[in-house]
Amino acid sequence: MSLQDKLYNWLTIKVVVDARPEDTAAAETMQMFEHLLADENGIQNPVVNVDETMYQVEVETEGKQKMYRFPRELIEVMLDQISNEPDKYVNYPNE
Repeated sequence: MSLQDKLYNWLTIKVVVDARPEDTAAAETMQMFEHLLADENGIQNPVVNVDETMYQVEVETEGKQKMYRFPRELIEVMLDQISNEPDKYVNYPNE
């Protein structure tokens, strides 16, 4: 999986976690991608900025700052799906 793919997956689930902090499955998935980014690419604490049309993710890798851009509609598709069909995405918290 490329760095761009990992960032895309991480950002997509991060948007869900930000909107649904009680969603334990989403939080666990986000942590998995954070571990992949850290372990495989040495990336910790990506910086996210958003405007009307794009998400920008800034990372430091191989000693260089890099920025990746993703259209909002692609990043927010999972959150939109969950919001439109909440009965299909019930949260089962850890006990």
